Amino acid sequence: MKILVLNAGSSSLKWKLFEIETASVIANGLIEEIAEHRSVFHLHYQGRDRESEQVIPDHREAFSLLFQTFEREKIIDIDRDLDAIGHRVVHGGEKFFKPTLIDVKTLEQLKTLNRLAPLHNPANVLGIELTFGHTPQIPNIAVFDTAFHHDMPEHAFLYALPMALYKEFHIRRYGFHGTSHHYVAQEAAKALNAPLETLNLITLHLGNGASACAIKNGKSVDTSMGFTPLEGLIMGSRCGDLDPAIVLYLIEKLHLTAQETDTLLNTESGLKGICNENDLRTIVQRRGNGDTQAALALEMFTYRIKKYIGSYLAVLGRVDAIIFTGGIGEHAALIRSMVLADLGEAFGIALDTELNTHESHTAYAIHQENSRIKLFVIPTDEEFAIAKECANLIDNGKID
Repeated sequence: MKILVLNAGSSSLKWKLFEIETASVIANGLIEEIAEHRSVFHLHYQGRDRESEQVIPDHREAFSLLFQTFEREKIIDIDRDLDAIGHRVVHGGEKFFKPTLIDVKTLEQLKTLNRLAPLHNPANVLGIELTFGHTPQIPNIAVFDTAFHHDMPEHAFLYALPMALYKEFHIRRYGFHGTSHHYVAQEAAKALNAPLETLNLITLHLGNGASACAIKNGKSVDTSMGFTPLEGLIMGSRCGDLDPAIVLYLIEKLHLTAQETDTLLNTESGLKGICNENDLRTIVQRRGNGDTQAALALEMFTYRIKKYIGSYLAVLGRVDAIIFTGGIGEHAALIRSMVLADLGEAFGIALDTELNTHESHTAYAIHQENSRIKLFVIPTDEEFAIAKECANLIDNGKID
């Protein structure tokens, strides 16, 4: 079974083509800087990396170029050999929490959720619309970042607002990065040689977007992101947790519109707001050069993560392992050491500083043998998780 997974961003298109039976990647690539002066097309196929630059004015042209590449390079015969196309969608609202076959009605319903994840959903849905129009004969399946968190208990997902607002407008904590949290939890179960449904885990997906998840007996029971991906941890350009009165104060003092407020919180805050930079590698370098503002940004970033770990330890009672994943979680040893510092005496967490400097494409432990809570770095693979969801939908006879 061959499944193409697409992740359309606001100016990018990431993709992987899988052979499910062998769990192998046939080809993968990235089109970035769409609608910029010069776009870049990355392709990895048959052990070779290729890169080309050209003008790609919009997503429609990007998708057209992708399918032309499949044909020109003889990567796959779309009409004959492709079984399904899986799409990552960040926000599914309350209606969408399972892999969903796309039709015209579903597509229109998805568009109504764009406001809930303004940095992601519009591009995700545009990708579905363009692909669905280009390949209507192939099952197009949406897989939602919110799905893993859908069954959180009410006391965790409800806000202390009038209940009428939940009943009428579905205002609740939805949570995000669910595909990643679920995937690394499954990989942690393999590493611990235990069934996932017996494990309590804290998973930390740390990248430009970041979130924490408390997993009890294999299921998400709490997570840091909320109604939108803005809540929770400090992120690259998002503020995370914030006193709501600050928003009202700024609107009054700066005379901000709703859109200007949204821009301030989503694209001008977080690490970028603190030290005018959202690339963690640059911030770490600046800190090493004595930049106090960069040092402050890292202290704030890791302190917020540490607070969530503490709260989830209280929620779960027993924790078998803490998992780091995402671009920062997988590659930034300094961040992992800062997050875990001073947690030993209270919680029995013992980081092995030497193991923590290692990197691997597979899961690996970074704890000392006497650590009461195990520590792992597990590379996430959201695309493969999406492909497996699509394959399960087909295997279970949900698609003709």
